[in-house]
Amino acid sequence: MQGVGGGREHRRYVEHVSSQHRPAGIADSQWPADVEGLSVEPQEYRVDLERIRFSSYFARLSDVTQVVPQTGVGPVMHNRLTHSLKVSAVARVIAAQLAGRAAQHAEFMRGNRGEDDAIGAIIARLGGCDTIVAQSAAHAHDLGHPPFGHLGERVLDRVARERLGLAEGFEGNAQSFRILTQLDTLGRDFPGLNLTAATRAATLKYPWTRGAWVGVPTSTRPAPDRPRGVGVDVAGGAEKFSVYALDVAEMETALAPFGRIADGVQTVECAVMDLADDIAYAVHDLDDFTRAGVLQQSSVAGEFRAWLDHAGALATEADDAVAAEWRTPGRSLELLWRRLHAKDSWIADRDAFRAAVRRVSEEVGQTLLAAPYDGGIDSERSVSDFTRRWIDHLRTSIVVEESPHVRSGHVRLNTQAWHEVMVLKFVHAHFVLERPELAQPQRGRAKMVEQLAIGFDAWLADPDDAGRAPRRLLEWADEATEAGFAVRRDRPELLMGDTSDAGMRRQGRSRAILDYVASLSDQQAVTTYRALTGGVTSE
Repeated sequence: MQGVGGGREHRRYVEHVSSQHRPAGIADSQWPADVEGLSVEPQEYRVDLERIRFSSYFARLSDVTQVVPQTGVGPVMHNRLTHSLKVSAVARVIAAQLAGRAAQHAEFMRGNRGEDDAIGAIIARLGGCDTIVAQSAAHAHDLGHPPFGHLGERVLDRVARERLGLAEGFEGNAQSFRILTQLDTLGRDFPGLNLTAATRAATLKYPWTRGAWVGVPTSTRPAPDRPRGVGVDVAGGAEKFSVYALDVAEMETALAPFGRIADGVQTVECAVMDLADDIAYAVHDLDDFTRAGVLQQSSVAGEFRAWLDHAGALATEADDAVAAEWRTPGRSLELLWRRLHAKDSWIADRDAFRAAVRRVSEEVGQTLLAAPYDGGIDSERSVSDFTRRWIDHLRTSIVVEESPHVRSGHVRLNTQAWHEVMVLKFVHAHFVLERPELAQPQRGRAKMVEQLAIGFDAWLADPDDAGRAPRRLLEWADEATEAGFAVRRDRPELLMGDTSDAGMRRQGRSRAILDYVASLSDQQAVTTYRALTGGVTSE
């Protein structure tokens, strides 16, 4: 199919078949240009949103772990679907604020407003901010999460690089982009959902490949001078990335209309989505932990009180000494501050951190958790009021910058709110994810994901039985292998690992295995594992 170039609203492929998301009787190629009175961009973007909502990959998120599995602490836990919907709601509010500012600038430019809006002018120069695009990106941002969320993501990346000969590994953000542009289907003769450039670009949180950062020495680009998410693994490349080598052409096409966005920087709508994701994770998930009784008032208040009371003394201790006693109240918060200062000295401020610790201590440790959640009206009001106040506070603490720091974006939280989100996320990490009772089931789930990938690899390598593997897996292996050879021919510098003919076939097969395993829900992973292995793990 012939690609469509140019603007934000253009799609990768020309469409000639009617769509369920457009007015009846009007072909895609005729609408909305031939329909008087319809605005091109908002309608095209709404088609994007509906295509994602109708995707089976989106529906699958209802059975993919968010923070901890639902079975771990009760039925009230978020899953990736409910999380994505809440991220979308937060993104819509933030984007609407920015779109309003851009509208005021547009009115000034038309001569209908006496005073320009400086923020709106910046947004316009950077390519605009559409509310529906931000919502679409939020809906799509977790599509690539494999079974069991971040746990499964880490396992697939390790297995890919250590066992499957795929140096590029696995990354949930890159998998999301791959689903939107390659794996999902509209029932047409082209791959992917054929979304507009603006929506595809808005999903690129980390707009680079893993290989783009291989061999970049930390002596010339230390951690504080690297984009957020890149990490410092010189040999292995970027820790987080939003596109595999196979899909780089799709990334370049999506970003082409945004000439004022620098390389490696998110579009405005992408920055809004990324910010909304942080806010939802930091605030909304605390609903779950409070209702389920996972957070204990004594331990949370003790950690915060100890740091506030002894911050001066802790600041004088050596890193090794603090780390060795990390379980002692106050020391984990001190370690958090030191990590923030080491990586983000451009914004990290000791006084702002102290104020953030004090505020979160008061509102979480002393208010939200002051009385155990008992399911009653007062308890529910307390949780809901906490969430409402924090969302309202954070969504109005936005900074827009035309030339952001390398570790930031065009849209970010102000200094104080940034520290508050970091402290709220600390509550998750320290008091939920590090709970000892989660370790055993997590190890079991990790083993399950590992054995699925290894089991399918052994199946496809079996000359006598490979033809009976799942049809979708076989087709994806052929497609990924063909795409890999095309990249080797046209863009060989993008590839990692063994690029011989045998190596490319191995990489294609491994990429398809990761695509297949990552497409399973939690329950599908359990069922498939039992069927594939008989429920027995191998060493």
